[in-house]
Amino acid sequence: MFAKTIIDSDAFLDMPVTAQLLYFHLAMRADDDGFVNKPKSILRMTGCKDDDLSLLFLKKFLIPFDCGIVVIKHWKIHNYIAKDRYRETKYKEEKAMLSLDENNSYTTCIQTVYEVETQDRIGKDRLVESNNIMSVSEETDCSKSEIYKTIISYLNEKAATNYKASSKKTQSSINARLEEGFTIDDFKTVIDKKCADWLTTEFEQYLRPSTLFGTKFESYLNAPTKQKQKQQQEEVPEFLKKWSV
Repeated sequence: MFAKTIIDSDAFLDMPVTAQLLYFHLAMRADDDGFVNKPKSILRMTGCKDDDLSLLFLKKFLIPFDCGIVVIKHWKIHNYIAKDRYRETKYKEEKAMLSLDENNSYTTCIQTVYEVETQDRIGKDRLVESNNIMSVSEETDCSKSEIYKTIISYLNEKAATNYKASSKKTQSSINARLEEGFTIDDFKTVIDKKCADWLTTEFEQYLRPSTLFGTKFESYLNAPTKQKQKQQQEEVPEFLKKWSV
């Protein structure tokens, strides 16, 4: 059912457990061609988050379609279904947008385009179908763009800044953290914590992508907030309480 070359890869194991769980549930509910028609319902049923689904798109384990369905990219590697048992997917239009690469993995193709050529001799239009294979980078441009926009919009809202999600430097910082397995929720947590710590202080100028999403990202993520630090300072150790009566 699952090829170890895929699920034991570093790219797969570096993802959060929730993203891995969602992948397994989606694959278990796919049809004989690897299509899943209700990924959002499965996401809610498993208790996973939108970030997990976005990460599966980003890591190229799933291929999304505009209509809301998804396909397991490595389905043909995971499964071989005998011809007498095989039932073709009902999503034939979406299937037509896919091709198989040399590794037997799905790759997406640009949506079928028809050009109308006038034929005086025939007296009617002839439709010419042109299928152009999309590059690997183009496959994920859409999902990456949405992730950049989500994170930077959140930062701008919380810190009253006006950073651009289109900045190559900002995108590079975000990509580096995503490759380390961090999620959109982690970015939001770092933004929340540092806004609480730095707003209206001399450090407010550092509420910027290059600082927040840089090499100290993990330490920012795990650092206690000022409020928690204050609570910890105010807490009296148990062994001292009996002497304070």
